[in-house]
Amino acid sequence: MKKLLLGLLINSSLMVSAQVSTSMGSANNNWVFGGSAGLHFGSYESFGISVSPRVGYRITPDLVLGLGAGYTYQGNKYYSNSMFDIGPFANYYIGRNFYLSADFKEYFMSLKNKESSEKFNHEESALYLGAGYMQQIGNRAFLQIGASYNVLYKKNESYFSNGFVPNIGVVFGL
Repeated sequence: MKKLLLGLLINSSLMVSAQVSTSMGSANNNWVFGGSAGLHFGSYESFGISVSPRVGYRITPDLVLGLGAGYTYQGNKYYSNSMFDIGPFANYYIGRNFYLSADFKEYFMSLKNKESSEKFNHEESALYLGAGYMQQIGNRAFLQIGASYNVLYKKNESYFSNGFVPNIGVVFGL
């Protein structure tokens, strides 16, 4: 039932989001800041908002290690869902055209039925391993297309409908 409700919230929405990653400071500064933000609109008076800041440190020119966090709220006239996540990540860039990624997240979720006031809370760990392609589209801007898979995903136990996560975004400052 929880997967059906979450699927209804997610699949009935239109999502607009942006992903930004940028280096701050001089060439000697190895700190990298970025993240994503989004708005969701859909059927049954659905509305959602998400924000996911990230901070990383460039260990080598091709390896970035860091920490990310995120908050997502999504609801409609029947249900509301909030989710917080936090965890470390690693990105390895290959020739500025390809990347490998590892992203661990600990999720804390809460789903509420607005008609019955019934609540459901859940915690879940995820380890996303992924890869993708990057194409330079400006001086320091790249179009990034890739996918990742949660290797800890368990079909009958997970809050999510599957472990596969495609992504597309524009990354600045690499």
